[in-house]
Amino acid sequence: MDTRLVTQKELQMLVASSADEVQIWQALEQVIKQQVGVSLFTVLIHDAANGTVQRIYTNDPATYPVGGTKEMGPTPWGKLVLKRGEPFLGRNADDIRWAFPDHETILSLGLGSALNMPMRLMGRTYGTLNLLHRPFHYTTDHIGQVAKLASVVAPLSIWRVLSKECKEA
Repeated sequence: MDTRLVTQKELQMLVASSADEVQIWQALEQVIKQQVGVSLFTVLIHDAANGTVQRIYTNDPATYPVGGTKEMGPTPWGKLVLKRGEPFLGRNADDIRWAFPDHETILSLGLGSALNMPMRLMGRTYGTLNLLHRPFHYTTDHIGQVAKLASVVAPLSIWRVLSKECKEA
């Protein structure tokens, strides 16, 4: 990946191009690092029928490999982020424990704050952007910035989910 700084406009143009999906997620990660900061960044696709999410991008494949799935639909986090389409802002270890069944792994990495942003269209959540950082890093000020970025890349998550649904039909 090009090491120069990526602008939000360039990210928009990349999404509209025929660029490789991984290249787009890497560019998004770079923009997020520039704008709000991130230590662990993953992208999940939501399978509403099964109540699961599947990881399609990660910047830590050793700990959180692509393809990993977890049941999040019936959890309180799932109700908030996946069903209601609201972002989750976790500021400390207690919030991480509330939200994630893999909280021990997250905390062992020194991560203690999270910002999970749903990617939605017409009332349906197709995926989430998941940002984790040191404790107390994320604040309500970051939500608007990440929401704008989520709207730029949402077509990718929609494309992923609809492609999978068409294959299964």
